Amino acid sequence: MPSTLRAALRSRLIVAMRERDREVVAVLRNAVAAIENAEAVPVVDLPTRTTSAATTSAEVAGSALGVGAAEADRRDLDTAAERNVVLAEVAALIEAEQVYAAAGDTSRARSASAGVAVLEAVLEVVIDDAGVGPS
Repeated sequence: MPSTLRAALRSRLIVAMRERDREVVAVLRNAVAAIENAEAVPVVDLPTRTTSAATTSAEVAGSALGVGAAEADRRDLDTAAERNVVLAEVAALIEAEQVYAAAGDTSRARSASAGVAVLEAVLEVVIDDAGVGPS
């Protein structure tokens, strides 16, 4: 079942795409991608398997052969973990805003600031809908 936060991000993404708001689309896509990347299982966590000669590729040593042979289940993030991922995106945008402002690039600083506002608005809506106070 998709989380409320991810659903809110995707819903807002669809609206931004319809409005052709490239900056908002980029920020929301990055946030959704960050959540999905956090679900990925690191290669070191994958179980090691011994494979027979029939299931390996002759062209690439040690590679798995066959559809889904190298697939792994993704991690399930709870709501708090997903929220922390989005908060990390917000923190990165705040840092970018400060760096751009210090460099005198006001256009990019405003863009990063707008991205912060978009993500904070989505987080606020999700918190309000869940009836949970900010943590």
